[in-house]
Amino acid sequence: MAGITLAQAQAQLDAYLVAETKILTNQEYTFAGRSLKRADLASIQAGISLWNERVQTLTRSAQGRGRAITVSPR
Repeated sequence: MAGITLAQAQAQLDAYLVAETKILTNQEYTFAGRSLKRADLASIQAGISLWNERVQTLTRSAQGRGRAITVSPR
């Protein structure tokens, strides 16, 4: 994930959330006998999951909390 900042990841997540809202309100149109489908909802939701994970990872890194490690004594 080198090079992606938290701000960039958050912007992407925000864009995907806006796209999902638009799709949910007007997924498909029919006008003059022609149909137009905005986008594939499943693809947008997959993008939301991906960018949400990146935002969470970058947020944890920025707060100094990387992955949690459990250590158990022998």
